[in-house]
Amino acid sequence: MMDGNEAVAVNANAVAAKKGFGTKQIAFIGMFGAIASVLMFFEIPLFFAPSFYKIDLSEVPVLIGTFALGPVAGIAIELVKILIHLVVKGTSTAGVGEVANFVIGCAFLLPAGLIYKMKKCKENALIGMVAGTVAMIIAGCLVNAFVLLPTYAAAFGMPIEALIEMGTAVNKSVTDLFSFAMLCVAPFNLVKGIVVSVITFLLYKRISGVIHKVM
Repeated sequence: MMDGNEAVAVNANAVAAKKGFGTKQIAFIGMFGAIASVLMFFEIPLFFAPSFYKIDLSEVPVLIGTFALGPVAGIAIELVKILIHLVVKGTSTAGVGEVANFVIGCAFLLPAGLIYKMKKCKENALIGMVAGTVAMIIAGCLVNAFVLLPTYAAAFGMPIEALIEMGTAVNKSVTDLFSFAMLCVAPFNLVKGIVVSVITFLLYKRISGVIHKVM
């Protein structure tokens, strides 16, 4: 019998193998996914969003892996991150929150990775991260308004209005799901995109040099 961590490793390897990754690429995907899952535990609340919205830096290793290994590898890293986090911490939303995290993360890394892949230069990296941030903001608003917030409300047995009131407590202009998404979720993802992009931009060249020497 396998324990949870062994099962995650087997699943990650199976996903990577199906995508045609070599052994070294699979190792890097697992490593970046593990680092990202650890970073998910270090969360920072933001003053303009309800307390259950907290920023973390888990997308930094995901984006670095995306730039180094390609967008498909980035998706695999994002998946490994979520799987490990599920095994270690579990879920309070029947997995919906984790699926939402995966979708929003992919919305960020895919535009960034695809644009950078066309021509690997600083300009394309910056353009890609800006495009990824915009995509993450849009995906975040849609997923939160139509999936995540209603699921949280149902999971904790509260009316959706109770969550909206938590948004109103930090911003009096929040009166419904739309204004909640625009005034809490969108700024949250904007800040997250900027922070992750800046850190990735500063670290990528140093880390990519090591990766390409090993690959």
